[in-house]
Order: sequence, then C-alpha cells, then structure tokens
Amino acid sequence: MTISHFIKRFTEIIAWYPKEMPMNERILVHKIDWLVLGFACLSFFTKFLDVSALTNAYVSNMKEDLNLYGNRLNYINAMYEVGYCIFQIPSNMIITRIPAQYYLPAAEVLWGLFTLGTAFVKNYQQLLAMRFMVGLGATASYVGCTHIVNSWYRRSELGRRNAIFYSSMPIGTMLAGYIQSATYTHLDNTAGLQGWRWLFIICAIITIPIAGFGVIFFPDVPERTKSRFLTDEEKKLAQTRLLEEGFQPSTGLNRSLIKRVFSRWQFYVFVYLLVFRGMGVYASGTPFTLFLKAQPDKYSIPRVNDLGTVTSAISIPAAFISAYYSDLRGNRWEMQVLGGILMLFGNICLTIWDVPYGLKFFSFIALGIAHGFSPTLIAWTTDQISDDLEVRAITIATYNVLGEMSNLVVPLVAWPTTKAPRYKGGYIWSLTTSIVWFTTLALPIYFERRDRRLKLRGTLDSIGVISPTEEKEGESELGESYSHSLNNDEKNKSSPAEITAVAVS
Repeated sequence: MTISHFIKRFTEIIAWYPKEMPMNERILVHKIDWLVLGFACLSFFTKFLDVSALTNAYVSNMKEDLNLYGNRLNYINAMYEVGYCIFQIPSNMIITRIPAQYYLPAAEVLWGLFTLGTAFVKNYQQLLAMRFMVGLGATASYVGCTHIVNSWYRRSELGRRNAIFYSSMPIGTMLAGYIQSATYTHLDNTAGLQGWRWLFIICAIITIPIAGFGVIFFPDVPERTKSRFLTDEEKKLAQTRLLEEGFQPSTGLNRSLIKRVFSRWQFYVFVYLLVFRGMGVYASGTPFTLFLKAQPDKYSIPRVNDLGTVTSAISIPAAFISAYYSDLRGNRWEMQVLGGILMLFGNICLTIWDVPYGLKFFSFIALGIAHGFSPTLIAWTTDQISDDLEVRAITIATYNVLGEMSNLVVPLVAWPTTKAPRYKGGYIWSLTTSIVWFTTLALPIYFERRDRRLKLRGTLDSIGVISPTEEKEGESELGESYSHSLNNDEKNKSSPAEITAVAVS
C-alpha cells in the first residue's frame, strides 16, 4: 500500500474527505485546506503567540523590571483591547472589498514590528503605547481570517475546519509559555537583555515572515480569487459548491445592509452567545496563570509558564471532538449544551473556592474544555447566515468587538490583578454569565427549528403540496366535524348517510 493510498483511506475513514466526494472536488478541498487554512492558522497562531507573550513575560520578572505593580497589568491589557476594538467592524467591511491576500499580511507585519518594539521598552508608558499598536495591527487577524475560512467550505465541512483554525490560538498561547520558559532559563541577560525581552524578539522573528506566505499563497474569497494555484475549473467549482449549500455571493455595501443586519435574529442571538461564552470561560486564561504564580513554594517560574498552557492544550482535542460530532450529527446545539454544563461546573467550584485542590485545578481544566467548543458556535453562526456574506462578516466582527470590549472593561472591575488568585467578584461574574448563557441557548434552537418549518411549508405551498402539519390540522378538523355529527345523531337520530354527508361537507 502506497503512502498516498493510505492517506486517501485514512481521510475517508475520518470523513475529512467523504468517500462519495468526486475526485475533482476532493482535489479542490485539499488545495483549500492548504491555501486557506494554511495562512489563516499561521496568522491566528502568531497573533496569540504575541498576545500571550505579555502574561508570560509578566510572571517572568517583567513586573519587577518595569515596576508593573498594582493593577497595571489590567491597564496594559486594556490598552491592547482599545487598539484591537476600534477598527474591528470597519476592517471586516474592508476585507469584503479589497484583496485579503494583501490586507491581512500587511496587518501581520504591523503588529509583528510593534511586538519587536515591546522587547526594548524602558517604562510603563512605552509599554502602553506598544500594546495599543499591537492591538491595532492584530485587529484584522481573527475576524478577517474567520470570515475567509467560513467563505470556502460546505456546511458539513465547517465545524472541523473551524476547529483547526481555532486550535492555532491555544497552540500560540502554549508556545509563548514554552518559549518564555526556555528564554528565562537560557537567554536571561544574554547580550544585556532579560529573558522576557528575548521572548518578544523571538515572537517577532516568527511573526513577520508569515506575511510573505500570505501574499504568495492566500487565495482571498471564492468569488474574486486570482490564485495561481487554482485552475479556472476549480475556481468555478468553489463557487458552485457554496451556491449548492445556500451560501450567497457578495451583494455589496449599500444602504440596505444596516436593515439586513438588524432585522436578523441571528445577529442578536449569536453575538450575544459568542460574547457571553468568552466571559464564562475567562478564568481559564490569565486567572489560571496567576493562580499558579501565587504558589511559589510549589511552582517555579519556568513551571508556571509550562503548566499555564494546560487549559489551552486541553481545548484542542475538545475543539476537534465537538467539531466532528456536530458535523457528522448535522446539528451544533448538543455540544453547546455540554459546554454550558462544563462552564457552570467550573465556575461554581471556583466561586466556592474552598474546595479540594485537585477539584479546583480541574475546574480550570473544565473551563478550558468548554472554551474548545467555541469553533462549533462559530460554525453554527455561519450555517444560519449563509445567505448574506456581508451580514455574516459584520456579525462575526460585532461579536469580536463586543467580546474585546468586555475584555477591556470587565477585568478592570471583576478581575483586578490585586485580587489574584481569589478573584471572588470575577468568579461570581463568570458564574452569572454562564447561567444566563445556558438558559438563553434555547433561543437559537427554537428559531432554527421555526425557520426550518417555515421554509418547508413555503416550499410545499409553492409546488401545491399540502404540508404534513396542514394535513394533520385538516384531519383534526374532519375528526371534530365527524364527532360533532355523531353527537347530533344521538340527539336527532339522523341516518348514517346524513352523518357522512355532514362529515364530508
């Protein structure tokens, strides 16, 4: 058996490329996986590599070197969020108009250069300025790449591809921890630079070359791609696949866009669910790292950097399991229910706090697993807004803006660094948002089923067929008429023929 045959059989077994998929489509999807997911994953990976570097640097003597005491870490993170938020929605509107293979790599270079600049800051004020610019450059990465990734695949392919894309985030977070552990151990004071400064230098060296990869290989969206790696037939097939799934091409930016956005229940419900999901699993990030750092007798600085990646690592298999399940089952809500249960469990234990150490540690892990179900929620959003590309792009951008705004404001109030690791207010807030999120999950399930019924009824009406619901209603009415006739028969002693005539009439 050749390697290529083995790979073909393996991808069929795991349903990555279904057995019934035609060979020309299989070749196309294979190319899309490498061209689209290739750059999107690398870009998202480097974004979180650079973002996560700050927390790892903070627990590796950056705090002491730059006098970052009190709640200054919160303010630094807030400055990043300000830069990240202000250009989100305009950025995703721009990406529907101009070539993504140039726009996204340019943003990659911008935040990579300011990540490099972070290595040479001398004080708190300079660090604030650098993090603002890193946030401004990184604004295009997540929403832009999410929009492009979800513009190439069939519904049955979306969950798994979103899982791969999502996995770039925890991998970036994990690698930042491992690099910091290594630089603290091996490069501290090399060339007169502390170990945490070397972390930012290495992150920038990894980040900036990715832009070149994007310019060469990233194919933009199907309707305007000019990729040299796709044939004309493959470009046509890419568009045909989406039309067959109900995905509609761009209708352009016009006055109707605002009405189209605000008249869709999907905009409100999915933005809400996506934002509140982030609040519910917040403790799996920085609070978990500071929980470890608060135990210096148990964990050294390199150990904190290594163990701090556990919640990110566990989210990767969680993402793939939930994605595979939802793709093969054909629904997205079941794994969201499981994620909601894990959020409730983890936040209840952490709110109580005085629980066995192992249970407390596992509660952080549970939140990491719940975080891994996020790609399925993104796929669900895409499924439900397949008919309007611009509305889909704005919905994803709006969720990210509001999510980042919550990361800007909520940590200052509920998660101040001075309250670590107990964070009583923070855990109460996360528990509250988890309860609200879980109860509200019924909304998209109801609306989805309602829309499906309405669509089926409209289709049957258009071809002159009575829908099953109407047929049952008709039968019910006939039965009531017949029952009424029988009652009259008892009273009036009517003949069977008269009863039948009444029932039929």
